[in-house]
Amino acid sequence: MGGKAAAKAGYFDKLKSLLQEYKSIFVVQVDNVSSQQMHEIRQSLRGEGIVLMGKNTMVRRAIKTFIADFPEWERLLPHVKGNVGFVFTNAELKATRSKILSNRVAAPARAGAVAPGDVYVPAGNTGMEPGKTSFFQALGVPTKIARGTIEITTDVRVCEAGARVGASEATLLNMLNISPFTFGMGIEQIYDQGQTFSSSVLDIEEEQLLKAFSTAMATVAAISLAANYPTLASINTSYNIGMKKSIKNIASISLASNYPTWASVMHSLVNGYKNLLAISLQSDYDFDAAAAMKNAIANPQAAAAAPAAAAPAAAKEEAKPAEEEEEEDEDMGFGLFD
Repeated sequence: MGGKAAAKAGYFDKLKSLLQEYKSIFVVQVDNVSSQQMHEIRQSLRGEGIVLMGKNTMVRRAIKTFIADFPEWERLLPHVKGNVGFVFTNAELKATRSKILSNRVAAPARAGAVAPGDVYVPAGNTGMEPGKTSFFQALGVPTKIARGTIEITTDVRVCEAGARVGASEATLLNMLNISPFTFGMGIEQIYDQGQTFSSSVLDIEEEQLLKAFSTAMATVAAISLAANYPTLASINTSYNIGMKKSIKNIASISLASNYPTWASVMHSLVNGYKNLLAISLQSDYDFDAAAAMKNAIANPQAAAAAPAAAAPAAAKEEAKPAEEEEEEDEDMGFGLFD
């Protein structure tokens, strides 16, 4: 009795130290996993993780004694059922999962076993004598006799995923030397820093997360704006949508109240320049821009021709055919009142 108590206490201490040392735990299913496979998996995880097995009753009892100090470990209890074990690791979860699942061995079909996937008998020559044709017919496998042997004419599914393998199907697969099943560790659940989740979560890419987050933020912003309830998402959306409108409103208020702001400075400068031009046109006060405007008012035809004269030489070459046509029109035509 003393030896059992000591072994039990030693197991409790080891489990507690592993739970404290490692932040991530794979709860693995070990049905049909051989001792040789367990050894190879331990070797592949050396330096990155530790495999710990134990009776479920003892594991549950140990975790329950730790819950008072570490309540987050209670999330492991619902998954300690069946033939399971623990793989403790601090390494990257995807890499560790790959190592756990990579060690698998082919196994022959056994009557009563649950098929992990659909099993097909492929078309082709079986090499069997014609006397066994009735066996194939009983299973609904189409055959013909070719060169004195049985030949399967088409692929046939003999086992469906999730169904138990019948005795006849197992016999047929073994006769054809087909080992359709592979056995190895399976991952039931992952515990990571107080949270448990399925291993399929590791297949979610970063792009999917960002897309889902952006969609959720847009939805929150839309609801927030419609309900007039401010949130960070709606404030950001309002800023992006209404930035130009807000600047325009600020400038209008600033100009109307003669109170300068950074939004109204440009408008004030433009308005001041317009006023200065108006004063120059109505007086003898001149400056370069005003002189050019006065000259344009006094000689509108010259002002109209000025932009064409300032055009680049390349533009003149491109527009040359059009200009020639215009000159011909001017030579041939007359004014409206001529």
